[in-house]
Amino acid sequence: MEITLVQGISLAVLGIILGIDFWLEAFFIFRPIIVCTLTGIILGDVQLGLIAGGLTELAFAGLTPAGGTQPPNPVLAGIMTVVIAFKTGADPKAAIGLALPFSILMQYIILFFYSSFSFFMAKADKAAEEADTAAIVRLNVLLTVIISVVYGVVVFLSSYVAQDAMQSLVASMPAWLTHGFEIAGGILPAVGFGMLLRVMLKAQYIPYLIVGFFIASFIPITNLLPVAVIGAALATYEYFRSKEQMILAPRSIQEGDGTEDGI
Repeated sequence: MEITLVQGISLAVLGIILGIDFWLEAFFIFRPIIVCTLTGIILGDVQLGLIAGGLTELAFAGLTPAGGTQPPNPVLAGIMTVVIAFKTGADPKAAIGLALPFSILMQYIILFFYSSFSFFMAKADKAAEEADTAAIVRLNVLLTVIISVVYGVVVFLSSYVAQDAMQSLVASMPAWLTHGFEIAGGILPAVGFGMLLRVMLKAQYIPYLIVGFFIASFIPITNLLPVAVIGAALATYEYFRSKEQMILAPRSIQEGDGTEDGI
């Protein structure tokens, strides 16, 4: 399917907004599940956006920036997964693998800006010494604008300008290679979820994991909505249980501080 100029510009504007959010980490709308859904809305295929968003979010679940390190960029991964699947008709799982080069490209662009923006630190330090808050604001706005414009340009070039070349490339791939990308894309969500569990999983949460796995794997259901509802219920229960324990813990400590009678 053809991506129109209006859609290409809309995706570029979306890239600018998401780039600002990713740079500032303000509202976390840069997460793939939101990025893919918004991209699907712009391209007129919400279902594709939701499917690609779920898969891509799982693949990037355990990848978060830490200090100066940068994982593959989630914004370009989300946008290009939907764009490739929409333009070429590829399976969303295969589109994830095909979108990784765009994600890695943006990763290195961000790393380049991390290095190059260090030259502005002298001006920032001078403005801080002089208590020139206006200069600090201007400096931060300027750097944010540069980042956001680059996001918009990269998204526009990748999604609109290069769409025919991208379609020709995918069409020229042999079936075994396309199938390989599909398998790799299907594995990536499991890898991402595994990385997330390695960081977050605690022994007391294992029963919830077993219950969710059992329901999703062995109970015949037409969609995952019942699993999500049960997961939300268990999460709510765990939240209030943990909150109650935090309230009761200080009381138990205070009661234990009392001295025994006769001492």
